[in-house]
Amino acid sequence: MSDFYKKILDNNKQWVENQLSIDPEYFKDLSRGQTPPLLWIGCSDSRVPANEIIGAKPGEVFVHRNIANMVVHSDMNMLSVLDYAVNVLKVKHIIVCGHYGCGGIKAAMENNSIGIIDNWIRHIKDVYRFHNIELDAIEDEGNRFNKFVELNVREQVLDLAKTSIVQSAWKNAQDLTVHGWVYGLNSGYVTDLNLNFNSNEDLDDVYQLYFK
Repeated sequence: MSDFYKKILDNNKQWVENQLSIDPEYFKDLSRGQTPPLLWIGCSDSRVPANEIIGAKPGEVFVHRNIANMVVHSDMNMLSVLDYAVNVLKVKHIIVCGHYGCGGIKAAMENNSIGIIDNWIRHIKDVYRFHNIELDAIEDEGNRFNKFVELNVREQVLDLAKTSIVQSAWKNAQDLTVHGWVYGLNSGYVTDLNLNFNSNEDLDDVYQLYFK
């Protein structure tokens, strides 16, 4: 058994003991169910832990993570998480959180083949294509990289709002708002991009769904 593997098992035991010393009923309470007010769609990057960033406790955040926090309409994993969060857990907020320095975004700015992930990166490249005039006009590569991260979050927020899951919730007057954030790895702070959608009226007409 490697030292690291043994360490994380020991860490778990210590964590359990710490929680029980504070509240003997801690795990019994958690086991009774969850009613999180928030669905977090973030990047798989190990440096972007959803709960820790916002100081949330277990049970307060329902989480979906993938490379570059993408909302891909053919991704059944993401759609299943979204459907459960909206229709069963009745979350009130969905946050798409990107982060500066994202490797997936960086890969989409380049032309190197990495492997099977190339097929996922292509969705990110589509975002660049949508905004290529604005992005190509930014001469500094670092600034262009940061702007691409922000624009990608914007597109994913819009893609969430386009889903029938979210629009159906809005039709039924469910209290649900979609937000866009970017996390700074070098600062720890999040930047609220002021992308707050709570109606399909925020979408172009072609995306607005009408339910019978």
